[in-house]
Amino acid sequence: QIQDLTFLIKNYCLTELYLNNNELTDISGALKHLRALQILLLHNNQLKKLDKTVKELKGMISLQTLNLFHNPLAQDPDYRLYVIYFLPSVQLLDRKSVTQRERESALHLYNRERSCVVQSIAFGKRVNTPLGTAVGSSRCTQPARRLMMPSDNAHLLCSFCRIPFENPEDAILLRAMTRSLMEFSSVDWNKVATCRERRLENKVEEPHEKLTVRFR
Repeated sequence: QIQDLTFLIKNYCLTELYLNNNELTDISGALKHLRALQILLLHNNQLKKLDKTVKELKGMISLQTLNLFHNPLAQDPDYRLYVIYFLPSVQLLDRKSVTQRERESALHLYNRERSCVVQSIAFGKRVNTPLGTAVGSSRCTQPARRLMMPSDNAHLLCSFCRIPFENPEDAILLRAMTRSLMEFSSVDWNKVATCRERRLENKVEEPHEKLTVRFR
């Protein structure tokens, strides 16, 4: 029948915490200092706010096992993908392994811009979405991340220097947005008459079929 977690304020080194089957309604400010936590069981409680609960757990970079089922917040239609996206270290959620397909779906739902960039790098398409647009899902409350470009006054860089990005993924994002146009054309040369054939047959040559593919 635990309802308050203030007694955990000094337990910084906990790696496993079993709080299932209690009467917790809110964990805000009670667990975020537990950075070493690897297993956290919170099922069968009365947690109602999905965003507040996940926000409290964001600092747990070692968290691998998490149970939140049988809480009111688990009734949210996007509950599982929301947890997977904002708590990427979790490998086992509600006794079910997190799959790569679920991670891709969560990325597409809560960071549509990054998802499009990943696809553009894989398939040679250019993304025309402007940087810094809002995230595609109504469930998310924060905007998509912007590129952290250095100021012009801070660095004087020659054309051979690399721009110092705070996050290496920003360099990939910028490269995808500025990719140059490429074009490939192919012709079935078996259907193209040679110079000798054109002289001997003395007839108008039909236009050739040429396949052209453009991508960035």
